[in-house]
Amino acid sequence: MSRKSIGLEERLYQYLLGASLREPPSLAKLREETAAHPHAGMQISPEQAQFMQLLVKLTGARRVVEVGVFTGYSSLAMALALPDDGHLLACDVSEEYTAIARRHWAAAGVASRIELVLAPARETLEARIAAGEAGHYDFAFIDADKTGYHDYYERLLRLLRPGGLIAVDNTLWDGAVADPAENSPDTVALREFNARLHRDERVDLSLVPIGDGLTLARKRP
Repeated sequence: MSRKSIGLEERLYQYLLGASLREPPSLAKLREETAAHPHAGMQISPEQAQFMQLLVKLTGARRVVEVGVFTGYSSLAMALALPDDGHLLACDVSEEYTAIARRHWAAAGVASRIELVLAPARETLEARIAAGEAGHYDFAFIDADKTGYHDYYERLLRLLRPGGLIAVDNTLWDGAVADPAENSPDTVALREFNARLHRDERVDLSLVPIGDGLTLARKRP
């Protein structure tokens, strides 16, 4: 987990932020509050949030799914990039963490674009598939329990339209995925997930070294 892109020494990282980051005040305030949270490392980096905003705009996304909300920084970033009639389905299980998110979504004026569902994400995604929403989403973001990534990915691939994009966080896992001596359940799950996606001919694939590793999988038509 990382709140800055891994592999960059501090001087170069600060240059990167100074040369490219355009973080609106609403996102900066949420990032500042989350920095004091005991689990602040769960938040994505600001340059990753801005990159994801660009992806949302490039794909022309109007319907987005997020699995794993935490304090809502990534949700807020994507919601700000959506058109006024855009919709973001946010899946999480924590009332405590997402209460912070709700407050900042409202302050930024995008609460109406975000539908927060507090339930296990597998159940929420299955319910949307059963409701006939397969193929109706443009963009998805996974940043939740690592052992659940494969299940979330398979369900999101069904919900995504052809040409839609899934972004998956933490796929470099602070370098642990490349260390054969690291075999924690999360590390093993991410290593296996990366290997599965590498073989998945249903998608076009790129693992980008931004944040803690962000895998992009485009659903082939």
